[in-house]
Amino acid sequence: MGILDKIKGQLIDVIEWTDSSSKTMVHKYNMNGKEIMMGAQLTVRESQVAIFVNEGEIADVFQPGRYELSTSNMPILTALKSWKYGFNSPFKSDVYFVNTKQFLDMKWGTSNPVMMRDAEFGMIRLRAFGIYSFKVFDPVAFLKEVFGTAELFTVDGVEGQIKRTIVSGLSDAIAESKIPALDLAANYEELSTYATNAINPKIASLGLTLCSFVIENISLPEEVEKSMDKRTSMGVLGNLDQYAKYQAAEAMRDAANNGNGMAGMGVGMGAGAAMGQMFAQSMNPGQQSAPAAPAAGGVCSACGAKISAGAKFCPECGAKQATETFCTNCGKPIPAGTKFCPECGAKQ
Repeated sequence: MGILDKIKGQLIDVIEWTDSSSKTMVHKYNMNGKEIMMGAQLTVRESQVAIFVNEGEIADVFQPGRYELSTSNMPILTALKSWKYGFNSPFKSDVYFVNTKQFLDMKWGTSNPVMMRDAEFGMIRLRAFGIYSFKVFDPVAFLKEVFGTAELFTVDGVEGQIKRTIVSGLSDAIAESKIPALDLAANYEELSTYATNAINPKIASLGLTLCSFVIENISLPEEVEKSMDKRTSMGVLGNLDQYAKYQAAEAMRDAANNGNGMAGMGVGMGAGAAMGQMFAQSMNPGQQSAPAAPAAGGVCSACGAKISAGAKFCPECGAKQATETFCTNCGKPIPAGTKFCPECGAKQ
């Protein structure tokens, strides 16, 4: 091997990276102790960004495309190296490929219940879970704030941070939305929008952004779920008055069937009478019990003026009235002023 071949063997003329995993966020290009030659070909694929770092300082950033490295397309590195225009020389620099694609199907969930103040149930505890997706939208900020100089960085490094931020943002979203606990299940999409707007500002400083946030389920406390079931049942039943009468009739029937001896017979008779009255009322809800007919009146024994039945004094002359007398034919007691005996029909 000639000296020229040996020198070429120490230079890098093609720089590129293909992602073989689904979780790699940052990959440091392996130089193997070599230097980058001027005129080397740099290939940055879609959903990638290449960052050149010189002695720990961020230099040039390359978006997707194919580049021939020269001082003209590396202005920051040219300035850092104090190169004069057109100076071609091998150089050393760290090259990081940042994956800017979406990382999908990331799961989140509340490890502890989230407190919520509800207008109807007061303070309640909620549990929730779902999925989200995110990506790197600012590779330079991500390099500075998160992965630093690591040779390999995966989603595991930020997953915990994002999950905790999501739980905190969801709590804020539920509080700000003021959606009643009973209506949460019907407003998952609205809550997702609230949560995304609350979470993104918190992770923007890390160079990250949520692309989607999905709530799959929010679990309410057992007592709240029972209340919801009762309200659902009430809605299905419709006319609660009719249902209450039916339930009362069923209870009476069961009590009659379960009774023993004379007590059971008494309960059964009472239940039967009550059931008959209840069903009669249910069949004719508009019909009311007929009021008792007023007692027939009479005439004053002194002046002959009409007076109400049972009156002790005449409203016209003030004469005292006999409240009761006897039939002249059968001797049965009859109201005073009666013209015919209600028992035998004899004229008085």
